[in-house]
Amino acid sequence: MIRDEFKRIAPEEAGIRSAAVEQYLNELESGFTEMHGLMIMRHGCICAEGWWQPYGPGLRHGDQSLTKTYAATGIGIAYTEGLLKLEDTILSIFPEYAPEDPSENLKMLTVRDVLCMGCGMDTMPAPTVNWIRDFLAIPVSHVPGTTYMYNSTGSTLLAAIVKKVTGEGLHEYLTPRLFDKIGIDADNLKWMHMPDGTEVGGGGLYSTTEDNLRLMKLYADGGVWNGERILAEDYVRKATSLQNESATEAKGNPEATDNFVGYGFQIWMCKVPGVYRADGAMGQFSIVVPDKDMIISINETAAGAHWAQKTLDVTWEFLKQISDDAALPEDRAAAAHLSDRMRHLSIAAPVFHPSAGISDEISGSTYQIMSGNLQISDQIAAMMSGAPVSKGIRKLSFQFTSSECRISFLMDEKEYQVTAAMDGTRRYNQLKLDHSVLSELYLNAFWKEDHTLALVIRWIETCFEKELDFELAADCMKMDIYDEPKIGGFGIASMARKKAAEAVLKEN
Repeated sequence: MIRDEFKRIAPEEAGIRSAAVEQYLNELESGFTEMHGLMIMRHGCICAEGWWQPYGPGLRHGDQSLTKTYAATGIGIAYTEGLLKLEDTILSIFPEYAPEDPSENLKMLTVRDVLCMGCGMDTMPAPTVNWIRDFLAIPVSHVPGTTYMYNSTGSTLLAAIVKKVTGEGLHEYLTPRLFDKIGIDADNLKWMHMPDGTEVGGGGLYSTTEDNLRLMKLYADGGVWNGERILAEDYVRKATSLQNESATEAKGNPEATDNFVGYGFQIWMCKVPGVYRADGAMGQFSIVVPDKDMIISINETAAGAHWAQKTLDVTWEFLKQISDDAALPEDRAAAAHLSDRMRHLSIAAPVFHPSAGISDEISGSTYQIMSGNLQISDQIAAMMSGAPVSKGIRKLSFQFTSSECRISFLMDEKEYQVTAAMDGTRRYNQLKLDHSVLSELYLNAFWKEDHTLALVIRWIETCFEKELDFELAADCMKMDIYDEPKIGGFGIASMARKKAAEAVLKEN
């Protein structure tokens, strides 16, 4: 891999006031979202960057639908190499999966239609072993390219197209042609896979904040990196400009106004004219601002698309403060203050309430689950990739010390042990579960009440935090699961945490 590090400069050297960046941070930290990472590039240099601990610059983060832009880039490189045309029909690529009597609309469906969410379908299939066949069996109710429907399975089909026309999986194909050339460490990436081994191009990639910035810098620079053309100029132009109207998005999510102004090739147009973005659920953004020669890359947990919209609105206000000047007079004090602040960013500290009268009584007891489904893993991945769903935890026990709680559990016939901090910090754990690409999590626990232990699970490579509340007694236990995204340690009113499951456990 060839990785040229970007030059780091003070914001004023890039024509941005440090005070404007501080105000941007103030808005981002005002409580509507939980920030994880932020990078601001202007004129090819990084002028501000920071990560909210325990997140960090080298830590992978779930991209969700920002993955789609990587899948489309695979198509773009195959197009650049002459391995496919945008007008190629899907049935010509996958004749073996064609329905017995394909409709005229299905026969017309092209690679370009899939790229711009113009498949003409009204639904998409679940991820199964036969997901490509299932996809082509969905009625194409509208002439392809004439309507818009957000179709994550179609995005994964892009990965399958790359594999079909190149003979290599998406990751394998992109490594020497994209990742190695633009400075993304392919070995640090993680992918979810469909049951047939295809990368989940609709939302299965885990990459870093800078990886996503580098990807969109390639588009901002017209498909050229260090003088080498990686993407054809006409492909980049189409990918980053309006190819399909997306106004129908307003029906399902009227608050997400930046979703209504159009779609390119797995890239969104923005309300600010000329601006476009790679976009993943809950605020995974890599935003290109051509007229200011800027890229802003963001990782966060914004619960619901309308909260991610707030992040975009705040960003558009920030852009208004940026002059057209290439540089501003030096302001050492302001730049130093900003730099110091960005080195000390952190998400909210855990709750500290370490002791309860019942802890000594139950420490070491083993509980057997009698009903319900107690899950510790991220079930979103199983939903997206078709991976087998865990049967859940069947036994567990707690061992308390003055500063932590060790939790042993039996799940899917395997025994595991993790440690949760009870001293106001979080404990890092590595937990490798079957059928999951995730392994890194932070745990903390606290006593909500004298008999209720809250266990907070943060899979650090994702946006998600799960809270398990155990109502404990010496001979039995009831458990509630709260797994809505939380912002700043509390539920947002419109996304209030609600009971997801209940399990009754009984001592062995």
